[in-house]
Amino acid sequence: MTTEAPEKKAEPKKEESFLGVFLHNLWSANTVVVTILSILLALVIGAVLIVVSDSDVLATFSYFTARPSDALTASWDLISHAYADLFKGAIFDPAAVQAWFSGSGDWKTVFNPLSETLTYAAPLVFTGLAVALAFRGGLFNIGAQGQAVIGCVTAGVAGFAIGLPPVLHLIVALLFGVIGGALWGFVPGLLKARTGAHEVITTIMLNYTATLFLGWLILQSGVQDPNRTDAVSKTIDSTAGLPALPAPLRVHLGIVLAVLATAGVAWLINRSSFGFELRAVGVNPPAAKTAGMSVARTYIMLMVVAGGLAGLGGAVQVLGTADRLTGQVAGNIGFDGLLVALLGRNKPWGVLFAAMLYGGLRAGGNLMQVDVGVSLELVTVLQALIVIFIAAPALVKSIFQLRDARTARLGASMAKGW
Repeated sequence: MTTEAPEKKAEPKKEESFLGVFLHNLWSANTVVVTILSILLALVIGAVLIVVSDSDVLATFSYFTARPSDALTASWDLISHAYADLFKGAIFDPAAVQAWFSGSGDWKTVFNPLSETLTYAAPLVFTGLAVALAFRGGLFNIGAQGQAVIGCVTAGVAGFAIGLPPVLHLIVALLFGVIGGALWGFVPGLLKARTGAHEVITTIMLNYTATLFLGWLILQSGVQDPNRTDAVSKTIDSTAGLPALPAPLRVHLGIVLAVLATAGVAWLINRSSFGFELRAVGVNPPAAKTAGMSVARTYIMLMVVAGGLAGLGGAVQVLGTADRLTGQVAGNIGFDGLLVALLGRNKPWGVLFAAMLYGGLRAGGNLMQVDVGVSLELVTVLQALIVIFIAAPALVKSIFQLRDARTARLGASMAKGW
């Protein structure tokens, strides 16, 4: 008679502690680490470009083998000075803070760099959200620039052509900007839904149309400033302007609206039935259609909402920063919004922080150009490098020998928010 050995009970699998998971993912190819390292790589390459662009520093490399300390010291002084100015122009200047505490300075000087950063960032949040929202629905909205331009036009005209009380006038002007952008987004959405016309082609063409329309409009009687001969519109009434902090600070109510819009878009994507539909259509249109969703209707509504967001960005630009319409009133906020959306991984709160970063680069770049003499175009190069590295996570992973992420899936489609 044989006796069977008692079965061993399976030991329960031990759950890893939060600290263990954190340490494991600290040097892994997750989205946060890749984003931080992408910025670091861009700054390193930017430092090389700063040195190359300075003839005095380059001259010290001609006798590098004889006295290498001269070249290294000059390079370090230039790079540290440039990036210190980038920080001082974007966030705060420690000398200004010390002067404020000692009584020889004022609070406006301390907060002026941050004010400039937020001023530049506000319209980029709206255009970035417009691009990111379309991405989540499977559409590539290149037309945020044109939608922002039309938002500038409609909000600007409402700002000087309609006489209303202060608060009401501002609300009406902002609504005009939203409606103008939404109508401009409706056209490619309708063409995509009804004819299958690719949104990239139609929105690019509408960008040119919007810019040419703005150039024509500001030369027309009733719009052009009668006291000017150049292409400049009438001044927008103060009742339609966004409230701002006292001069020289330029930050205005637009940044508050940007945060509210970010929260609204996050709720729309993650909590609403329309958000579920747009995500389903973005991932798999045929499956969404089989499930009873109207893909054509979703495309149209998606482009209308995206256009309205970009139009609101244009309205914030003209009512908060500019005081009249010019040929370049919108700048490149639509095209920059595309990069902001990519940097923010098409997620609303990511877009907000990406816009802050871009605003800081722009504000700090101005001081870096004035103080050190580094061209402002270098900031554009830094922005492009950041996007390149973020768009190629495998490259960043290879350079820094990152281990595979356990939770992040960098290869996911843009419709899923990366």
